[in-house]
Amino acid sequence: MILAGRVTVDGVRAELGQQADPLRQTICVDGRPVTGALEARVYLMLNKPRGYVTTVRDERGRRTVLDLLGPEGRGLWPVGRLDRDSQGLLLMTNDGEVTRRLTHPSFAVEKLYRVWVQGEGVPEKAKALEGPLTIEGQVLQKAKVRLVQEREDGGVLEISIREGKNRQVRKMCALFDLEVLRLVRIGEGKLQLGDLKTGSSRHLTSEEVAYLKKI
Repeated sequence: MILAGRVTVDGVRAELGQQADPLRQTICVDGRPVTGALEARVYLMLNKPRGYVTTVRDERGRRTVLDLLGPEGRGLWPVGRLDRDSQGLLLMTNDGEVTRRLTHPSFAVEKLYRVWVQGEGVPEKAKALEGPLTIEGQVLQKAKVRLVQEREDGGVLEISIREGKNRQVRKMCALFDLEVLRLVRIGEGKLQLGDLKTGSSRHLTSEEVAYLKKI
């Protein structure tokens, strides 16, 4: 359609490879404005509780993260995933490019988790958790691990990873016989969960959105 000259941007014939902003420019095909997908981009941070699956819909009828948002979540999808038993920071958006950048391994966006574990020798195991580790035949990128609190029967760790493999933090802990009692994602890149209440959501600030678009 572009090569045939049917597409214009602000009244000027478009060129192959040209970029245009549908929220600020008038894009036409055969003289008619394109309006089908010009919805504003939305960026929400959700503090996901336990018991909700990170998907738009669930064939087994389980509660999804969209159930927490109500009408405000219409047209949004979760960026990445948190398993049903985990909680914390989950970005919801309708921006496909931001989703791609946050989830594609080549961008290596850091994710920070606070993890309550049960088991022996937590201080020594915290150092070993930094890796390199191999899970299910795959060598993981090195993690950053900090002991936040040592307890008689376990401890609290902060684990930072740059991958998003299925249940990765839980599987890492299992390698060292550490049972995960609670897992909360508290950061993703420069985004911080802060004091956002469990089950609540908020719109990202303009500074946070600008950061996402620069990744």
